[in-house]
Parts: sequence; C-alpha cells; structure tokens
Amino acid sequence: AMEKSYVSMFLLLVVISCTLAKDVGKKETKETTAKPKLPQTLSRGWGDQLVWTQTYEEALFRAKHSQKPLMIIHHLEECPHSQALKKVFAEHKDIQKLAEKFILLNLVYETTDKNLSPDGQYVPRVLFIDPSLTVRADITGRYSNRLYAYEPSDIALLYSNMQKALKLLKTEL
Repeated sequence: AMEKSYVSMFLLLVVISCTLAKDVGKKETKETTAKPKLPQTLSRGWGDQLVWTQTYEEALFRAKHSQKPLMIIHHLEECPHSQALKKVFAEHKDIQKLAEKFILLNLVYETTDKNLSPDGQYVPRVLFIDPSLTVRADITGRYSNRLYAYEPSDIALLYSNMQKALKLLKTEL
C-alpha cells in the first residue's frame, strides 16, 4: 500500500510540473514569432506541437482530472498503414487544432487493459475515452470488422469523431 501512494504522489507531481511548464511556454510563444521546433519524442510524429502523455496511467489520470476526453492512437513504426495515417493526421490543420482539446496518447505497444482492444489488437486504431474513464464504443470508424481502424481516406471521419467525442462530453456532464 505504501508503494502505491508513492506512485500516485509522483504522478501528481509530474502532472503539476507539466501544466506549469506548459503555461510558461504559452506566454513565451506569443512574444516570439518564430518558435524553435523542439524535439517532441512523445508525439512520435503525430503532432509535434501537441502535448502528449507518456503512459496510459498518466493519460487516464489527466483525462479524469481535467475533464477532457482522451484519444489513444495505437500504431507501429514499421506498419505502412500506421505511417500513412500518421502523415495525414499530422498534416491536417483542423485535426491538429482540435487535438489540443484532448488528452493525447499514442502507443507503439499494447496495454494490459482489455478495454483498449475490444475487437482485437490491430493497428492503427484510435479509441476515445471519456473523463469517467469509459471507452466510447459509440465512436467508431467505418469498418465493421475493425471498429476503431482508420485509413488515410477516413481522415474526415476521424475529424468528425473527434468533434463527436467533445460534443458528447458537453451533453453528458
């Protein structure tokens, strides 16, 4: 039990330091027009200017406490489908803008949480989780055999699903 409280304390500190750092960074970028691109390894190329969480646990914690929906992208570096989706996702200006309203996590490994693979462990797949930490089975792609899969040609659907995730939040809270 002792170890557990240390872990959650540590998570809390991580979250607090992240939010402080983020606010400070925001003020500076307003003044400086050309902002240097920082290597953002957590983004893995899905949106280098976005704030990405490091672990599933941290993402859940932040979704719950910020009352923002969580978007989880499962992908693999060596998967051409993942690479293709990543490219259109990163280049889609509206998606990148909307993504700021989410807690974001991209994973190149599977978690032990079976809720994240309701219909299999394929990539790329994108799931939305609301702040009550429920996987939204009602926000899916257009393939009945792989409900959470998106192809580059489905980018408009992914965008509208992101809008849907935010809208559901407003109506349910």
